[in-house]
Amino acid sequence: MKDFVDGTAFNNEQGNRARKLFAAVVLAALDDAIADDKKYGNGPEQIARWARSRDGREVLSCAGIDPSERVVGGLMEFVSKGIRTSVALSREESERRHAAEQAEAA
Repeated sequence: MKDFVDGTAFNNEQGNRARKLFAAVVLAALDDAIADDKKYGNGPEQIARWARSRDGREVLSCAGIDPSERVVGGLMEFVSKGIRTSVALSREESERRHAAEQAEAA
């Protein structure tokens, strides 16, 4: 029984690592699209094309993201904002956005 539990825990951990790896690929695709948007002005179209492609849908699915049109729209909106993923995921950016929301509410 102990071997079964250890094997299940190991498989679960492997699955989590794989999901994180594919999530990193999605973040890299977003950064590439943001760079394209700054350079050529076609970033949202690039990420939409990638997300709708067979490879893009597969990567999104493996990252645990449903490859629906709603997600594609969200990716396009994120790219159009032009904030790189490393900045958007940082604590300082989160605090800045929260302070801006508080200022709007007041």
